[in-house]
Amino acid sequence: MKFKLFGRKKDDDVSFDDTGLPISEKKDSEDVKQEIVLEEPAQVPEEKEPTEEEKIEVMECSKCKESIPVLEMKKNLYVCPKCGKHHSISAERRIRGLVDPGTFRRLKIEIPFVNPLDYPEYEEKITKLQKKTGLDEAVLAGVGEIEGYKAVIAVMGSEFLMGSMGIAVGEKITRTFEVADKLKLPLIIFTASGGARMQEGILSLMQMAKTSAAAEKFSEHGGLYVACLTHPTTGGVSASFATLGDITIAEPGALIGFAGPRVIEQTIGQKLPEGFQRAEYLEKHGFVDKIVKRQDMRDTIACILRLHEKRRKA
Repeated sequence: MKFKLFGRKKDDDVSFDDTGLPISEKKDSEDVKQEIVLEEPAQVPEEKEPTEEEKIEVMECSKCKESIPVLEMKKNLYVCPKCGKHHSISAERRIRGLVDPGTFRRLKIEIPFVNPLDYPEYEEKITKLQKKTGLDEAVLAGVGEIEGYKAVIAVMGSEFLMGSMGIAVGEKITRTFEVADKLKLPLIIFTASGGARMQEGILSLMQMAKTSAAAEKFSEHGGLYVACLTHPTTGGVSASFATLGDITIAEPGALIGFAGPRVIEQTIGQKLPEGFQRAEYLEKHGFVDKIVKRQDMRDTIACILRLHEKRRKA
C-alpha cells in the first residue's frame, strides 16, 4: 500500500509504505532492519566544581511553589525535596541516572526526515530541536547495563516536541523491539508523550498499530517488556505500546490516559473522580502494577531484570 504526499509536484516520486516510512519508486530504499548498529559507549561526563552562580541558582517547584537550589534538585534527580513533585527530565539525564556508567551504546537508526503534509516550518523546527536537545528525534534508544544486567532501553524525551510520536519515533520504538528480540534481551521503555504528531497527519496514527504489532511479536517470542510511564503519557502513545508491557510501573503523580480530563468531562457531561488518570488512581484500579519513585527506579528495574535473568538465559 502506498500513500502519496500531499501538495507535491508531479515529478516528485516520494511515497510511503503502509508503516509510514518513505519509499522511492525509482530505487528501493535500504532496509534499516538488516543489521544492528550500535554507537561507541557514551563517555561518562567529568564532574566539575560548580561555579558561584550555580551555587546560588534556584528553581521554583511547580507544585508547592517553594524555591529550591538547582544543585539540590539535580542531586535529588529533579524531585522536589519539599513535596515530592517529580519534575520532567531530559532523555539523556534519565539514561545517565539509570544505566551503569560507560555502558550505554546508542542504537543508530538513520531515518530520513519527511513532511507528508508540507507543514509550514516543520523541518526548521525539527532542526532547531536536534541542535538544542542533542537528540535526532523524540526517543533515545540503545543497549546498556543496569547493575550489571544488560537490556535494550528506550527513553522518550518530552523536550523534543512533547515526545510526540511521528514516523521516525514509531520506527525507532519498533526497532527497539526487534533489536531486543534479536539479542534476546529484556526491553525497558520510558514513555513521556503528548500523543501522535499532528504535523504528520494520519501517518503518525499508523505508528500505533505498528508499535503494537512489534510489542505483540516480541511477547510471542518470550521477550520481557517493562513499561515505565512518566508524566505525561497520553494520546496515541498511551493507546499503543506504552500500555502493553508485561510489567507496568509509573512515577508518582504521572498523568496517564488518552484524552485529557477536561475533554472527557465535556464529552460525558459528568464530573470525574478525584485523581482520575493519575498514576495512583490507575494503580488502585489495576492498570499500573507499581508506583516507583525516581530515586528507586534503578534498583527496582535491576530487581526485575535479576528475577527474570534465568528465563532470559534459558
